[in-house]
Amino acid sequence: MSVFALKMDIADNRFFNGETSPLFSQKQAQQARQFHQKIAGYQPTPLYALDELAGLFGVKKILVKDESQRFGLNAFKMLGGAYAIAQLLCEKYHINIADFSFEKIKTTISEKMTFATTTDGNHGRGVAWAAKQLGQNAVVYMPKGSAQERVDAILKLGAECIVTDMNYDDTVRLTMKNAQQNGWEVVQDTAWEGYTTIPTWIMQGYATLADEAVEQMNAMGVKPTHVLLQAGVGAMAGGVLGYLVDVYGPRNLHSVIVEPELADCVYRSGVKGEIVNVGGDMATIMAGLACGEPNPLGWEILRNCATQFISCQDAVAALGMRVLGNPLGNDHRVVSGESGAVGLGVLAAVHHHPQRDALMKKLGLDKDAVVLAISTEGDTDVKHYREVVWEGKHGIPG
Repeated sequence: MSVFALKMDIADNRFFNGETSPLFSQKQAQQARQFHQKIAGYQPTPLYALDELAGLFGVKKILVKDESQRFGLNAFKMLGGAYAIAQLLCEKYHINIADFSFEKIKTTISEKMTFATTTDGNHGRGVAWAAKQLGQNAVVYMPKGSAQERVDAILKLGAECIVTDMNYDDTVRLTMKNAQQNGWEVVQDTAWEGYTTIPTWIMQGYATLADEAVEQMNAMGVKPTHVLLQAGVGAMAGGVLGYLVDVYGPRNLHSVIVEPELADCVYRSGVKGEIVNVGGDMATIMAGLACGEPNPLGWEILRNCATQFISCQDAVAALGMRVLGNPLGNDHRVVSGESGAVGLGVLAAVHHHPQRDALMKKLGLDKDAVVLAISTEGDTDVKHYREVVWEGKHGIPG
């Protein structure tokens, strides 16, 4: 095996206190999952045990949750957007979420609504999908540099899609301004002062995938010792970690939050102990993680309960894509996109690193480690996926 060093800055969380949140608990996750289970076509996404890879990397288990198989949308994000829209409508029309159905709400809505959001691709597709199921409108704004394939996927669902000349966080501000002027409902996965209810619902919706994973791990007879969670604004990482620490206890789970170095706002916040924003273009291949301002709701959980934060170069995600797409022996192949593969990429980069043993020790990885990673998306940009996996784009520096 080759030895090479990819850039990974690992920071221990000096502000860990183990405080969990009742907003992101087993109870809330199970309520969200009960909602998702009523959607036509629902089934848990697979949790693959990559046993041969685990043997190579020197750990007991590597478990990968494959969110590319979520409702045919190639990503997990609809879990949050659809649940938030359902909760919003239940509140508006005085319906209990336990009684919600898309068909019932279609006949209840007296006037057509428009849902607006900012997205790097997957969240907007989920919002557009939910709006279509309800016969409503969606307006989706995307930051500059967004892949045409991601734009087309949103347009095919009947939504309006506008690509701006701004970065993600400035596009969020534009979305808010236009929504206020037009009377649209904003469904955004980050929070700010006066806007916390919908982001909370979105984060609770994401926890469905964690509830599935725990059920699947129980069936395998294993408990995770480690979880690798990628962060953009930190909504998925916060919602999933909140649930997992409620199940296992924050001190029984070594949780690692991973970000691209060009958009590492959560990493920098973790180092400082308070929210730090990152500006600029954030031109990382991990488009779904190209966010410079942490979600305060997610940040609170990550500050309290995450073990470590990692800021890494794009080549780490590209390595993860290639490893997952070219499995060892009988391990299952996982088609994982740029943002989906970075957690597994960290494990692979550690394995090949000249300081492997020191990094394994720092991350608490040994022969008894059971590592859970979430592949949050598939090949949502097929052209770029093939450039990475087939052509070696963002490869190992010589």
